[in-house]
Amino acid sequence: MPHVLSRIGRRRALRGATAGFVLLGLLLWWLAPWDEEPPGGTITLSTGTRAGVYQKYGELLRSSLGKHMPDLDVRLKTSDGSQENVRRVATGEADFAIAAADAVETYRLSGRPGADRLRGVARLYDDYVQLAVAPDSGIRSVADLRGKRVAIGSPKSGVRLIADRVLRAAGIDPETDIRPSSDGIDTGPERLGHGLDAFFWSGGLPTDGLKTLAEQSAIRFVPIDADLVSELHGEGGATRHYRATNMPESAYPGSQLGSAVPTMAVSNLLITRADADPRLTEWLTRIVLKSRDNIGAHVHSAQLVDVRTAIYTDPLRLHEGARRYYRSVKP
Repeated sequence: MPHVLSRIGRRRALRGATAGFVLLGLLLWWLAPWDEEPPGGTITLSTGTRAGVYQKYGELLRSSLGKHMPDLDVRLKTSDGSQENVRRVATGEADFAIAAADAVETYRLSGRPGADRLRGVARLYDDYVQLAVAPDSGIRSVADLRGKRVAIGSPKSGVRLIADRVLRAAGIDPETDIRPSSDGIDTGPERLGHGLDAFFWSGGLPTDGLKTLAEQSAIRFVPIDADLVSELHGEGGATRHYRATNMPESAYPGSQLGSAVPTMAVSNLLITRADADPRLTEWLTRIVLKSRDNIGAHVHSAQLVDVRTAIYTDPLRLHEGARRYYRSVKP
């Protein structure tokens, strides 16, 4: 019996040592630089409005790319948001962009130019729909927006797609039942209570353009109930990318009074085209993952970027370069 236990103990020790060597090897691989020279050139990354998360993420990613790929010139191009970003990549106006999955799907289903060339690089983080009003507003639900002055985002933004769909799901025609405005995160917050009764925003948590107002308790968020999300799911198509969730109480502590707010979320994707250079795209994918903690220190939502979820770029197929990277780190 002691000999049997001894053999079992040795086997367990061997398995433990083997696992330890594997983990050490993966860690050393992750920390060590690639032997090959990084690719260079010039790429254009389409982001978003200056006060939004897309722009901030793009600036930080450009900085990380500059450290690891010094011969790569990354040119940021502000935009109205997801819809414009998808079109730019599909038509060759930009090489990479950040866009919400519902905007990508909408473009694909419409069969617009270049839709079949779109490819995924990484799933990044979720956007949360944020319907903001003044703290003393009588608006308590989406249905209460009827007849009100509501900012629904630029026509080229992902916010506009979502706002129109949420309003219609609540039985409100965004063209006739409200007084619509095209204000976005850059102008909407300052106009709240001064020309606007409410505004829609869809972005990572927290969004810098809302943090100051929240800290001053000058804003309140209206719930978007799960029933509305179910109504949207029933429409099919791009709305399948929405999911019911809660905006956590920690997102904007000054405005939520310690309570979570029911809402919906949609995933953001880093996208490119099928003809993007595979080697460059492989390097870029690796640096997106490698820079998670550094970027996440400034863009909280980016902390959620993870190799286990980044690979799921539905509704797009992975670009070949991104696929190479994910295969190289597959356990």
